[in-house]
Order: sequence, then structure tokens, then C-alpha cells
Amino acid sequence: MTTIETIFKKLGLTDKDAAVYLSLLSSGPIAIRKLAEKSGINRGTTYEILKTLQKEGLVSYYHKERHQHFVAENPKVLSKILTRKKNEIDEVSKDIENIIPELSILSKGVSDQPVVKFYEDYSGVRSILNDVLDETERIKDKKYVVYSSSTIRPYLYNKNAFPNFTDERIKRKIFVRTIANGPGGETSGKDERKWLTKRESPPTYTLIYAGKVAMISVGENDIPHGLIIEDQAIYKTQLFIFDSLWKSL
Repeated sequence: MTTIETIFKKLGLTDKDAAVYLSLLSSGPIAIRKLAEKSGINRGTTYEILKTLQKEGLVSYYHKERHQHFVAENPKVLSKILTRKKNEIDEVSKDIENIIPELSILSKGVSDQPVVKFYEDYSGVRSILNDVLDETERIKDKKYVVYSSSTIRPYLYNKNAFPNFTDERIKRKIFVRTIANGPGGETSGKDERKWLTKRESPPTYTLIYAGKVAMISVGENDIPHGLIIEDQAIYKTQLFIFDSLWKSL
């Protein structure tokens, strides 16, 4: 069940913010000293929280007998906060799209330097496979090639990694050529497959795509890991070797 504290966190507020607001909501107008006692939060922190809640429109105050009394605004204000934050996100989204070209220009100065990125566990495998789809989708011919491994394949497409990878690839109209190693494997659509061997299976699954080479293996702990090499020379060399082997099969 979703708690009030969880909702507050999604709105960018803390558990203590929620505690103060809920105490204020249940008590009615109250002085800060009594509010601090009721919420179980020291007076100084309570005061800072009240300032935050005021900025969000959740709290107001008035003076009574030379003392400030705070009152919680109607909870419907939360809907207004959500709408405001949605609008802020939309604005930021537009700003990000505008600055991406500028940031890309800045990165060109180091684009010739090789980059190696390491990934661990099934979340890492999913990141690699997502990169294959995203980067291949951006290039003109939307194609990549693979040295598959029947040993590694189950670690790529199971429920922990990317079970619908093939469906997503086909949906994005991405074509793949595969040199298969080991038993199993079949064409699924927008792909072509040849077998180097149906008996042995190497311990690494290799993807060559969009100026990159990705390799995925499994350690002794039975947990997958991988890396992505971003280097045009390595990419072109690996693609040359693949094409040569492809023609010979």
C-alpha cells in the first residue's frame, strides 16, 4: 500500500515534512512549540520544515497574542503541487532537448579517444542491450552483427535482463546478422543466421554495432557481466573479421 510519506517523497518532500504537515492537519491552528512536541521533531527543524511547506503552499500562518500560529492548507493543494511539478518537468524536458546539440559539440573533442565501460549483473546486461537498440536505431541502415553463444544466451533474454529484446528489436525495424555458436537459436524476423558450430559454445556473447563492440560473459558466481568498447578502429576491425567469416560460411 502506498503511504502518505511515499507520496510526499514523490513530490520532493521528506518524511519529516509529512510528519509536520500531518500533525498540523490533525491539530488545527497551533503554535510552533506545541507543533514540535506533537510531531516529535525539535523546534528548530520544525521551523525550517514549516518554511518549506509554506513555499509549497501547504501551510499558512497568522498572529495571535503576539505568537505565530500555523495552519495546514486543504489537502487538495497536493494536486496543485503535482500539476506545478509536471509543468516544471515539461519545461526542463524542453530545455534538455535544446542543450543536447550544444553538449554534443563539447564532447566531439574527445570522441576519438577509446572508451571502455564496464557493466555488472542483469541490470548491466539490460543496459548493454538497450545501448545496442538505441545506438543502432540512430544510424542510417539500422543493422548490427552478433557472435552468439548458446552458453550466454539464457542470461541475456531471461526475465531478469531483457526478455522482450527480440520483439523490441523487430518493433524498431533493426536488422541483425548472427554467427551462431552452440545448439539452439533461430531466426525471428528481420534477421539472418549462420552457424559456425552447433557443438561448442564460447564463453562470450559479442555484439558489433554503431561504432562499438560489446561483450557479455558470466563469472564463476553465475552472474553476468560485460563491457562496451567505443573505438572506431576496433569496431571496423571486428566488423571486417565478421564479414569475412560470414562470407565463408
